[in-house]
Amino acid sequence: MKTVRVQFRLPVSVIKEGKSFVAYSPALDLSSVGQTAKQARANLVEAAELFFEEIIEKGTFEEVLIELGWRKVDKRLVPPEVISQRIQQFSVQGPAALYA
Repeated sequence: MKTVRVQFRLPVSVIKEGKSFVAYSPALDLSSVGQTAKQARANLVEAAELFFEEIIEKGTFEEVLIELGWRKVDKRLVPPEVISQRIQQFSVQGPAALYA
């Protein structure tokens, strides 16, 4: 079977949780952790490569990506586009003891 190498440019957010960093890609609903932001991103690349290998081996590549919001344009699958990312304020009613 003929194979080709395909490259994707996907949005990745990195957040700090305690002493660790978490890299998250909404296009794959996949995250990874590292001791630095750079390490978290590198670990996410490795996790994404394993993810793609797995869905290719299982024959579910197109099905899984479409479930994740990817769309088919011509014969190519295109990841969902992040059109906005910002801090959003939320308000939740809860026991006063939690916030006192």
